Amino acid sequence: MKELAESYAGRQRSDPSDEAQVVCTEPSQRSAPSDEAQVVCTEPSQRSGPSDEAQVVCTQHLKDIKWFCKEEQRAVCHVCEFPHHQGHTLVHLEEPVQELKQQLRPDLRALQARRSRHQELEETYEAMVPHLKEQRVKTERRIRAEFEQLHRFLREEEEARVKALGEEEEQKRKRILLERKTLQEQIRSLSEGLSAVEADLQKDGLSFLSASTRSRTSARALLSGSDPQLLPGALLDEAKHLGNLAHRVWEKMGQRTTFSPVTLDQNTAADCLSLSDDLTSMRCSDVTKKVPNNPERFTKYSEVLGSEGFSSGEHCWEVEVGDLPIWLIGVAKESVDRKGERTVSPDDGIWCLRHRSGKYTPCTGQTLTLKRTPERIRVQLDYDGGEVSFYDPEDMTLIYTHQHTFTDNIYPWFSLGPAGEAQTRGVRVCGDSSRT
Repeated sequence: MKELAESYAGRQRSDPSDEAQVVCTEPSQRSAPSDEAQVVCTEPSQRSGPSDEAQVVCTQHLKDIKWFCKEEQRAVCHVCEFPHHQGHTLVHLEEPVQELKQQLRPDLRALQARRSRHQELEETYEAMVPHLKEQRVKTERRIRAEFEQLHRFLREEEEARVKALGEEEEQKRKRILLERKTLQEQIRSLSEGLSAVEADLQKDGLSFLSASTRSRTSARALLSGSDPQLLPGALLDEAKHLGNLAHRVWEKMGQRTTFSPVTLDQNTAADCLSLSDDLTSMRCSDVTKKVPNNPERFTKYSEVLGSEGFSSGEHCWEVEVGDLPIWLIGVAKESVDRKGERTVSPDDGIWCLRHRSGKYTPCTGQTLTLKRTPERIRVQLDYDGGEVSFYDPEDMTLIYTHQHTFTDNIYPWFSLGPAGEAQTRGVRVCGDSSRT
């Protein structure tokens, strides 16, 4: 392709000092290759602007160079060179020009798409910075509210945790700003590349042919890297700071306190779900929150995960559901699709119990019959045994058991629909009622 573009521009310069002309000479006789007429395209020594391009004409006949020989891969003068190209395929110069432009346009579109992706991620990072601050403010307020109930020893504990929170925010803020700066630099490079390609596409004739190889090489170089990806873990780990906070601190004083076996992960919650400050309850809101589209977050369905996953052992928790008309409770594998279309079923990595308008199903196509309407559901996970069971904790009646050989980390999983006219507005995660 490089040779083709170079040949479009001509074979060689007839006079290095005569840089402002395209020369086509017609010798009286052609007895050797050195006697051939030459079409030379050169740039003027000085330009006042992009439109000051070399005039592509034959100086002997003052005719535009409009033809291209496919066999010799060069432009030819139709007056003085046609007799010497008998049997050759001559096409209008515009044909190879349009061919090269057509080859360059996909690169232009790819560059535009790449820049759009960079800009989208840069905007997401931009939104994360104020969200980080909101998380810090909200989490700090909760930390202080709990520590106010404790003595001086607990005050020291409080300040230590607030400091850790600030350090995490600063660390992640710097990380986001660094990634954003990198994206801005890449966007600048892509924009410069786009401008260069767009400028070259405005050229015509030999001027375009001269620049086409360079443009394609530059565009391909910019497109050679991989697409950027939004970094996971960019938001504050609220669960680390708030999960069972009072219980963990209370243990240091040898006192008992309430314990929630599951802490909800705010960074996974869909924008229509509102979580309590202690991350143990949630409700479906009519108003969606403005939250970053981080990799951990569910964006297609109203779902949220617990903050801690399990890869072995037995685990159980209870969920107060009251008279909510629509709820789904169970477990999901860590790799469950959080952005696109999927089913709520074991095939897509979710093992749950669904309630909708008085009907209970295990999301496998069958309807379950219960002797009473439970207001609490007990979830019991036996990872090594490959079972997830659901009970009515009132009398420990088994509702249903999913069986599966787990390989991924498994997380508590919750999904809610609108409360409608129900008295219960949301669900709350509780400890094992059989131990109280």
